[in-house]
Amino acid sequence: MRYHLLMDADDTLWENNVYFEQAIDGFIAFLNHSRLSPKEVRSVLDDVERLMGYGATNFSKSLVETYCRLAEKELCDDDFKRVRQFGEFIRSQPLRLIDGVKETLDYLSPRHDLMLLTKGDTEEQKLKVERSGIERFFRHVVIVQEKDVATYDRVVTELCLDAKQTWMVGNSPRSDVNPALSAGLRVVYIPHPRTWHLEDEQVPDVGPGRILTLSTFADLRRHF
Repeated sequence: MRYHLLMDADDTLWENNVYFEQAIDGFIAFLNHSRLSPKEVRSVLDDVERLMGYGATNFSKSLVETYCRLAEKELCDDDFKRVRQFGEFIRSQPLRLIDGVKETLDYLSPRHDLMLLTKGDTEEQKLKVERSGIERFFRHVVIVQEKDVATYDRVVTELCLDAKQTWMVGNSPRSDVNPALSAGLRVVYIPHPRTWHLEDEQVPDVGPGRILTLSTFADLRRHF
């Protein structure tokens, strides 16, 4: 059977959050707060990120805002420059496809209708897609600000998809799994060990046929 396969990008097709985690570790070490633990500093950063939004550009702004809130010394331009460098570190990293992605897309694209559905800053995500070298495998590339039930409903309607024949493939319970299930889609859940912890939610037990959990992206070739 030919299916519609909606695919997440960050941490499903290419590595992403590992670079943010490295930058955060460096930022926390630089801040070197005398009273707050790394976990407590991270909690403040989480709150700021929720307000600032996604992507490397917003992440740099979040680091600066967090530094302004928590710095225990007089703020200076050199320190702000150093803080921004942690955000710029992410932009300087090469885009690295996850093992087996290209070969699997090459296998799936003649058999199924592939579409890329990613969230974040539009220009930033467009650039990632261009750099990835895999855009040719997808009939549509859709970039959204958030992946919620309303987004999935809209995408299904605008792309004229049959929800019962549509699978969302991704690593995030919050953005890829739970809202897609609520919108009536089926889901392929591919956990990633470095998924952003704000994307973590309990995955519901929806019974057989609605959700398929795989160890790797390449495993899609055994099921589709």
